[in-house]
Amino acid sequence: MARTISTAPGRRRDATANRAALLAAAQTVLARDPHASLDAIAQSAGLSRRALYGHFSDRESLLREVIAIGAGRFNTIAEATDDPDPRVALAHMAAQLWREASAVRASANIALDDAHVAQTVRSLAPLRRRVRELTREGVASGAFRGDVPPELLAFLIEETARATLRELRLTTAHADAAVVRVVLSIVGLSWQEQVALLDAHPEILGES
Repeated sequence: MARTISTAPGRRRDATANRAALLAAAQTVLARDPHASLDAIAQSAGLSRRALYGHFSDRESLLREVIAIGAGRFNTIAEATDDPDPRVALAHMAAQLWREASAVRASANIALDDAHVAQTVRSLAPLRRRVRELTREGVASGAFRGDVPPELLAFLIEETARATLRELRLTTAHADAAVVRVVLSIVGLSWQEQVALLDAHPEILGES
């Protein structure tokens, strides 16, 4: 009995470590190939397929967890974005979300799959809510264009983000700047106004 009690914590630690290894492997493998098999993920984690099934009943349950991880990181960024100027707040959010999307490419890849749109929408509710708040604030203050309803602006921003991630064409070192400028264009800023804003707030793009 004593041996059973003493080894139980060790087994729990092993199970926790194995689950973490599987999730880390899934993010790495799915970032390269969103259609990767469970065998490929288990092999990357250094575990058997049987061990994987001990933590995830099927591929969908694993994908849901990967989406949740990415969504959690995206939502944290959105909820931490706070600036009295909605233009600056939106630009900050766009730049940080793009960098994070590059880091958790697996979540982004899966989220773009039409089969997982509904779950993605639910998981990203805090992010989507924050975007709507910013568009309402921007339109009300006159910082954003007033000829388009705030809800439609928020929708256009979301759809543009999906299209940008799906194409994966922005791979240069200045991709975050391009993403920020596209988002600012949607809410009505001219290219001259964008340049002025980014020059006044170099921290948006991580510049000193």
